[in-house]
Amino acid sequence: MKLFTDFLPIILFFIAYKIHGIYTATEVLIVAAIILMAWQWWRRGHIETMTWVSTLLILVFGGLTLYFHNDTFIKVKPSILYLLFAGVLLFTHWREKPLLERLMGGQLPATLPQSFWRRLNAYWIIFFLFSAILNLVVAYSFSTGIWVDYKLFGMLGITIIFVLFQAVLISRALPQEVKDGDS
Repeated sequence: MKLFTDFLPIILFFIAYKIHGIYTATEVLIVAAIILMAWQWWRRGHIETMTWVSTLLILVFGGLTLYFHNDTFIKVKPSILYLLFAGVLLFTHWREKPLLERLMGGQLPATLPQSFWRRLNAYWIIFFLFSAILNLVVAYSFSTGIWVDYKLFGMLGITIIFVLFQAVLISRALPQEVKDGDS
């Protein structure tokens, strides 16, 4: 359910683009992002940091897109978000516990070595840098229609493949007794 609600603004953006074009789609994205924040507040009593950051970027770059009637702003927004994620992960990379360990460590055995967490953190940094660059390549090399299709289907597909790759890495790193306990 959470994955669906996180992708709902992008899905609505896609549908609005196909029906009415980029500027209406941008308006829909702004409204959907605000509604998602309100929904999170209503359901959980707080708004996730990622939702705050993403919504702020949508408001700023979506607003610039509408104000200047220039779709470049909304096209670069994902790259800026990905670069922010990579920067935060990089900032915590050499600390006592990388961010991914702090976020996921409670869900995995404490016996996983620090080198594993640093490698996992590094893969996510590389993934976000790759995603930022690829978004810019598609945004500047292809039509807005192709970029919108890529934003929903291409990036979703790339993310799913990367998450599956991460799941394989994590499962290989788990101690044998944890693997045997799941059987």
